[in-house]
Amino acid sequence: MPRRASGRVTLQDIADRVGVTKITVSRALREPQRVSLPLRQRIEAAIAELGYIPNHAAGALASGRSHSVALLIPSLSNAVFSDIQRGIEEGLRAAGYQLLIGHTGYSILEEERLIDTYLGYGVDGLVLSGTRHTEHAERLLRRAGVPVVETLELTPTPLDINVGLDQTAAGRALTETFLAHGYRRVGFLGARMDHRAQLRMAGWEAALRAAGLSTESCLTTPQPSSYRLGGEMLGSMLERWPALEAVFCCNDDLAAGALFECQRRRLAVPDALALAGFNGLDIVEATTPPLATVVTPRRRIGEVIAERLLARLAGQPCRPHSEDLGFEVRCGGSIG
Repeated sequence: MPRRASGRVTLQDIADRVGVTKITVSRALREPQRVSLPLRQRIEAAIAELGYIPNHAAGALASGRSHSVALLIPSLSNAVFSDIQRGIEEGLRAAGYQLLIGHTGYSILEEERLIDTYLGYGVDGLVLSGTRHTEHAERLLRRAGVPVVETLELTPTPLDINVGLDQTAAGRALTETFLAHGYRRVGFLGARMDHRAQLRMAGWEAALRAAGLSTESCLTTPQPSSYRLGGEMLGSMLERWPALEAVFCCNDDLAAGALFECQRRRLAVPDALALAGFNGLDIVEATTPPLATVVTPRRRIGEVIAERLLARLAGQPCRPHSEDLGFEVRCGGSIG
């Protein structure tokens, strides 16, 4: 059988091999229940023999749908985003949608570029990790006419659908937990300091100010979070504020690193220093003592995002709104 210049096997090639029309082959692929089992098996055998690869771009042009959704995340290695990704992916896969992943590196300018790129490829929806975007990105999204989900944090002015949790309330609740256990000199240790870390810090500040306590013991850095950094920063905090009684770390990686540094210095946790992280990652259950943390419903957030997207793609009307899926403060053993 002669091949086209591109070398790509087409539906017509499959139809010629089986001895049916191209429409019949297309129907067997899109609506297999409408084609008899023996014919479907012959078509599948021809597809396997010739190595046919479906041209989804052509299908998207014909149907007006690409059956793909783009998820833009700031980190490919952070379990926070991979948990959300799995929740979205499983929900979309059952409906025949493919999830595409874009990496922003915590840059709203890179997010803008990826939004432009994915809209150009005709994705049916977009999921954005956050609620802060460039003005140009917001214009692109408003003109695109596709469902847009902003996640992980809440905003009173969502572009479309907003699913997440109140990061400031979570930061405040964790700080109030320290206060309820009798701690008064509570520090804040933050890395990367993206918008969500800033919201958590705002919650820490609000709780301490409401209790008439100092917010001086705060150490932050734009560096990416790591266990090593958590240990180094805790050492710097203790040198600067030796009377600290407790430290709220903006995520679990930093808290684990801080705990390891305490153990290296033979500082008992929580007797000499109480510690807490944020997100409820697996590491908090693996340390001794288990770390206090704020458990965020990341998998459920992903599942709800998939549900809302599929409802919109099915034509159900939806006004811009925010959905707060809450959080849980877990004391672990690192708060006395």
